[in-house]
Amino acid sequence: MSGFLHREDFSLGPISIDWIEHGLYLGSLAAAKHIPTLVKYKITHILTIDTVPLPRNILELPGVTVKFIQLADQPKEDLLSYFEDTYNFIDEGIKEGHVFVHCYFGVSRSATVVLAYYMKKYKLGFAEALEKVKKRRSIVHPNYGFVAQLKLYHQMGYNIDKNNPQFKMFRLGNAADTVRKVKVLPPNFFDLIKPDPGRTQTEPNPNVYRCKKCRRVVASENNLLTHKNKGKICTKTYFIEPIAWMNVTHSVQGKLCCPKCQAKLGSYSWIMGCQCPCGVKVAPAFYLTPSKVDFSNVVKNVEMTF
Repeated sequence: MSGFLHREDFSLGPISIDWIEHGLYLGSLAAAKHIPTLVKYKITHILTIDTVPLPRNILELPGVTVKFIQLADQPKEDLLSYFEDTYNFIDEGIKEGHVFVHCYFGVSRSATVVLAYYMKKYKLGFAEALEKVKKRRSIVHPNYGFVAQLKLYHQMGYNIDKNNPQFKMFRLGNAADTVRKVKVLPPNFFDLIKPDPGRTQTEPNPNVYRCKKCRRVVASENNLLTHKNKGKICTKTYFIEPIAWMNVTHSVQGKLCCPKCQAKLGSYSWIMGCQCPCGVKVAPAFYLTPSKVDFSNVVKNVEMTF
């Protein structure tokens, strides 16, 4: 339709490619689509982080391996979850030839991936890695969301730790952004819904929270999410991960009732969050009211509870 602007309506700008270190280059889409440039720098591997893949004439180049990650340059996009894959692609590519990492301008998305690679390879913090990479490509400037993801990557020891509380909140935040738009939790976030600790498990956590009224197990210690004092659990409100018994995939907010006796135990909200009495706002929020549950140190007998 003539009334709309399309990607092709925008200029790619000048061909831009910079050498970062042996076998690694960072640059723009214009460079990735320019075959003479790829030949000049002997590129054997191309890593594309963009909303659309490269054209077929590039994808079908003999002797060139291409990896595509579909992602927009938006602060709330999840690039962190790809860091292990991108590190391995770059690492293996350098062993075999020359790797070119690009997005549209070679400023934010692709720069973030190269920074993550640099941080892990040389065990650097974000600021150190940024300083070194900017010496090779001065226009590098990840958006603030990607900066936060790089800093979290550093905190997790350059590995994606799914049990890390901050990583859990990061992914829940991404899920909440999607729920805000479509009003349901998409399947690619279903892994955020944790198994019901009140049902039989092979190795149940001995530290659990029970409904004060009927004693049904509703959460384990592993389900708790910290929100203050560097990892310490706040006892004013128990913020937890979403659990299977909650049925929170098809509504944006509601009450959390015991699945056995239906007593109200707390509430949840994907979009509004909750203000803890300690002063910290948690969003999204799934919480149990301390007066409605009891903490149990030992599970003497885990049985099927409905």
